[in-house]
Amino acid sequence: MKENKLIKDIQPKSETFRIIQKYVLNKYTITICLFLVWMIFFDKTSFLVINELNGEINRYEEQLQYYKTEYEKNDTFYNKLMNNKSEKEKYARENYFMKKPDEEIFILVVDSTKVAKK
Repeated sequence: MKENKLIKDIQPKSETFRIIQKYVLNKYTITICLFLVWMIFFDKTSFLVINELNGEINRYEEQLQYYKTEYEKNDTFYNKLMNNKSEKEKYARENYFMKKPDEEIFILVVDSTKVAKK
């Protein structure tokens, strides 16, 4: 009787234990799992680093699109300014307070504290 009991204790307890021992504790499975963990978290080309770099690429592409639209706006403005003498004169008068020799310019400054109270 004692021998049968010892043999039962030595044998695996259940079918699931045998499956775990056969597949999960296999040296190849452990090696593959360790490799995946290394590649996802610790390698210099890990998933986390690649995800961060993709985010930077997206930000740079958005900036590129913004600068292209700004360039197009400035280019059309420049062409309009260089081809039209009246536009050039208007721009110089408004932004640089330029005047003709026989003119006087009055600059009106509004007190911002009085405007804010109203």
